[in-house]
Formats: sequence, structure tokens, C-alpha cells
Amino acid sequence: MSQTTFNIAVIGCGHWGPNHIRTFASFPEAKVVAAADVSRPNLERVGKAYPGLMLFDDHRRLLAEADTHAVVVSSPTSTHYTIVRDALLVDKHVLVEKPLCRTSAEGEELVALAAERGRLLMVGQVFLFNRGILKLKEYLQFGDLGRIYTIVSTRTNLGPIRKDVNAVYDLASHDIAIFDFLTGDTPLEVSASGAAYLQPGIEDLAFITLRYPNDLLAHVHVSWLNPRKVREITIVGDKKMLVWDDLATVGPICIYDKGVVREPYYEDYGQFQLLAREGDISIPRVPLEEPLKAQARYFLESLRRGKLTVSDGKSGLAVVRTLEAIQSSLAQRGAPVTIGAAA
Repeated sequence: MSQTTFNIAVIGCGHWGPNHIRTFASFPEAKVVAAADVSRPNLERVGKAYPGLMLFDDHRRLLAEADTHAVVVSSPTSTHYTIVRDALLVDKHVLVEKPLCRTSAEGEELVALAAERGRLLMVGQVFLFNRGILKLKEYLQFGDLGRIYTIVSTRTNLGPIRKDVNAVYDLASHDIAIFDFLTGDTPLEVSASGAAYLQPGIEDLAFITLRYPNDLLAHVHVSWLNPRKVREITIVGDKKMLVWDDLATVGPICIYDKGVVREPYYEDYGQFQLLAREGDISIPRVPLEEPLKAQARYFLESLRRGKLTVSDGKSGLAVVRTLEAIQSSLAQRGAPVTIGAAA
């Protein structure tokens, strides 16, 4: 696009929407002109913080009356499909919070509609703009860890408890997007077990195993019922091992120069063939930047370029397909489920 300033509207002003308003308002090339929410107190709160915003209690009125180039959708997951579709139909570019929608059928329609209307459709997978995750991608691209055996993620906290989606859609969508980003692949098969303790039919916790190409095994533990907030990923390679801890105070990444070696003197005795190799632990310097601000900058740059290369609708759809397979496995008490191919 040739213009240098983009008018942005935010639909959904509850927990996360005001952060989008704040972030986009910090860029000279963006102007946040409108906001919508079904909650009057939410609207009054953002209106007080950002005088001059056009406020709407219906997203359709915002789309019809506000002069915008793009909208940010940060409403509950159950509303994503309808709002994103409405925005694309009036030729707005869209940044929608994760996950893209609830079903792959909805996602396929949205991706096709964005392509048909020539609009950008980006999914707000904010951890793909986390400097630590970007550093992990760099290590994997350059083969520093060797062949990757496993990736294990833990994402837990005591709440917040959601009512429209379970902990898988709320939390594991982050980790699936990260795994897909790091590996450059999507999983072939999933198996998941979970439980709904607080709300019938809405799992509070889940243990998910994903099998990627090249026999890479990944695992995700998500929970709303954990006394500690944990955001951690462990990557095990045949050369080195690595831990990313988003809440670490020293640095988010620790690299362990550890591995397993084969002892040549015991070729006939399996119990003596594999020995642990110990090495140094290093903590690389990772510059800090608010991931949400990096994501907003990338979205604005993409509007100027007219294309997305990270976190587009297709990658968001791939995550939804995986989430659907996980739901199917949960319903079958952990039975493996093959993930459907793209249509």
C-alpha cells in the first residue's frame, strides 16, 4: 500500500484489547481511530484512557462507520469467525488474536476470503515475536543443537479460567504455533489426555503429544490449575540441549553442552554402550523487546509491503487443524489422531 499512515480499529476491549490500542498508538505510522466492545464498562475505560476514539457497542457499526484500513480482533475465540469474516467482506485487513477460529472449516473459509478480497489476514501468535523464541529458531536453522529429538513445553498458571474455550485452545495454541515455527513443519499425529474439573466439558488441563516429520516427538503440558506460572520449552538435540524460560531473571535461554555418546569399548553390551557427556552451560545475551510491540510493527510493515511471511492465515489454519485433532483425541481418551491435510 502506498500510504504512510494506517487507521486501526480494535474490536474487543476486555483483557488484551487495550494493550493493542496502546501498542499501535505508539507508532507514528498508525492511528487508532475506533474501538468496539459489547461491554459498556470496557468501552468507557478505553475511551477515558484514549480520548477521541470512536466507540461502538457493535462491531458491524464500527466496520460501517469508522474510516479504517485494518482491524485488530481481540474478542473471545468463539466470536473470531464472525467478526473476521465481516471485516474481510468490507475489505479490511485483519490481525486476529490466536487461535484464528474454532474449526478448520471456518479457517479455510476465512483464508480463502482474505485471498479473494486481496486482504492481509494475520494471526496474533505473539510468541513468534518473542526475542527468545527467535533465538531458538536461529539455533535450529544453523544446526547448533544437531538433530532434534524432542521438544517439550510447559505452559501453566492458576487461571485465568475461560468459558468459551478450554485450556488447549487458550494455551496450547501458543506452543503448537511455536513448534511449527521452529521446525518449519506441522505435526502428523497427536494424542492427548485431559480433564475438566471446574466446568463440565471444558478441560482445565491437558497433556499433549505431537509427532512431527523426521520422527521428532513434541509434548505440551497446559493447565489453568497450577500454583506456578510456567512458560518453558526444552529442546533436546544430539549435540546440545537447550531450555527457554520466558520468566527467567538471568536470561531466557540456557544452552547445555550435554549429550549421549557411544562407548566404543563395550560394543557387545547394550547397557554400557551409551554414556552421558557433560559439558558447559552458557547463557547467551538476548535483547529484550515487548513481543506485542514487535508484532504490531511487523503488521504495519506487512501492510506497507502488501504481504505476510510470518503468522499468516494459512499457518493459523494449520494450528486450528492440530487443535481439532487434539479435541478428537481428548474425546477418545488419548487415542492417536492423524491430522488432516490441507484442502
